[in-house]
Amino acid sequence: MNALKPTSVEVRLPSRLGYEKVAMSTAAAVAKLMGFREDRVEDLKTAVAEACINAIEHGNRLNEGLSVGVVLSADADQLEVKVIDDGKGMKGLPRKPDMDRKMHGEEDPRGMGMFLIQALVDEAEWVTGVNGKSSYVRLVIRLDKEPE
Repeated sequence: MNALKPTSVEVRLPSRLGYEKVAMSTAAAVAKLMGFREDRVEDLKTAVAEACINAIEHGNRLNEGLSVGVVLSADADQLEVKVIDDGKGMKGLPRKPDMDRKMHGEEDPRGMGMFLIQALVDEAEWVTGVNGKSSYVRLVIRLDKEPE
């Protein structure tokens, strides 16, 4: 990838579970072209999948008349991914899940996606769109430089 010229790739997905795999594959391809290590590519794929599933389920509420936009912006040292839906967004982050309670079946095992995303990328930001439309999550993963 040309280090001097930023590159942008856009994908539009139907609001149907399973199509998050298209975004995962696209993000992985761009990250590999940029020279990301395989473990970081896997982290990115998981974070993008979680963000897309959240957009499909919670943002667009599985409404197949709506789509999820995925915009990948690459530059010399990082890849930014925006996953955009037509939902109203969130007010603050949910409380941190109690992993022990989830592991023992005392709490719903779901609801950990946002925390997983935050653990896998260098930056994660949830943004509410104007007038409660076009909310998005912005993920940034930085390219590790090889020691000289």
